[in-house]
Amino acid sequence: MTDYLNAINNNQASQTDQQRHWPAWIALGFDQARGKTRMNQMQFAGPLRVQRPFYPEGDSCHVYLLHPPGGLVSGDDLHIQVDCQPQSHALLTTPSAGKIYQADSANIEQKQRVDISVDNAKCEWLPMETIVFDGAHGFLNTQINLYGDARFIGMDVFCLGRTHSGLPFEQGMIEQTFNLYHNDKPLLLDRQRLGSQDPLIEALVGFNNCTVSGTLVAFGAGAPEQQVEQLRQAMADIEEERCISITQRLDLILVRYLGNCSEQAQRLLRQCWQILRPSIINKPACVPRIWNT
Repeated sequence: MTDYLNAINNNQASQTDQQRHWPAWIALGFDQARGKTRMNQMQFAGPLRVQRPFYPEGDSCHVYLLHPPGGLVSGDDLHIQVDCQPQSHALLTTPSAGKIYQADSANIEQKQRVDISVDNAKCEWLPMETIVFDGAHGFLNTQINLYGDARFIGMDVFCLGRTHSGLPFEQGMIEQTFNLYHNDKPLLLDRQRLGSQDPLIEALVGFNNCTVSGTLVAFGAGAPEQQVEQLRQAMADIEEERCISITQRLDLILVRYLGNCSEQAQRLLRQCWQILRPSIINKPACVPRIWNT
């Protein structure tokens, strides 16, 4: 009888999990035609949208990725695909911070996957920060595949809890991966899995009790060592430079932020983006106007 009841309960739990699985996906494609990047593909299902592309630079395509619910609840499973074809140039950002809300009583997972392919093209992936609410159970996966003479700048800012609102991250779990390949060769394989009681949060060699971490990666500079030195000189004049580290490995420029303020993280990493963009993208920085609203 006990085995029978357990089987019923497991079956009910499985049915509940399936009922709480809410997938959504969007696939965006970019190509180049007549000297201008166009968004030649947009397919979607569920609450992921792009209203229309913008052309503040004339030829480059700026896209704002919209997720009207504003955050992930239990059962959400978002998949974002971006394909930049030869000679195209796309800049993608989001109008507001992403959120991973508290999981439900069954602790059902919340997932987001981003896959970006850049084939002899230019791409800038510059979303707003992701805020992990207390009690979240989230999985975030970003994979970048670069081919040939691809140029790429990507940014990721990650906040544990809402400390300014007195709501720290005291329960839950979050797993985050950020992988970047060039011609199928791994240049960066980042993975962190954090529980609310993980010793890494307090450890000096870990987060050192900081709640905000950020990463900026850039690939395609002809002389990455010179770009790293330029960044270091620029950051040396900034009062908060201790929050930033700048390194270079395998032709990949890597900027890390560790602190307690998402606004500070965004400001410093965007300054680095503005410095790097002329050498990586061959254009001066063009700030998406959505950042000013």
